[in-house]
Amino acid sequence: MVNDFNEQIQEHKEKDLGFNWVMSSRFLYYVTLFCMIAFIFGACYKLYSESYEGKPDVEVPDNTLYTPKYK
Repeated sequence: MVNDFNEQIQEHKEKDLGFNWVMSSRFLYYVTLFCMIAFIFGACYKLYSESYEGKPDVEVPDNTLYTPKYK
């Protein structure tokens, strides 16, 4: 019975992220990678959705042109 209890504890420790550093580091690596990809994708989408739509039609006064026109 003690041996069975020790096996259950060992099995629990293998599944627990606090005791199994190999599994936890792999898990944290994949979570970090997913978060970075999601952040980059979200940032690119936001930049695309608010992109510059073209040259606006702006009224420029004649006296501020490169060759100004005076009255």
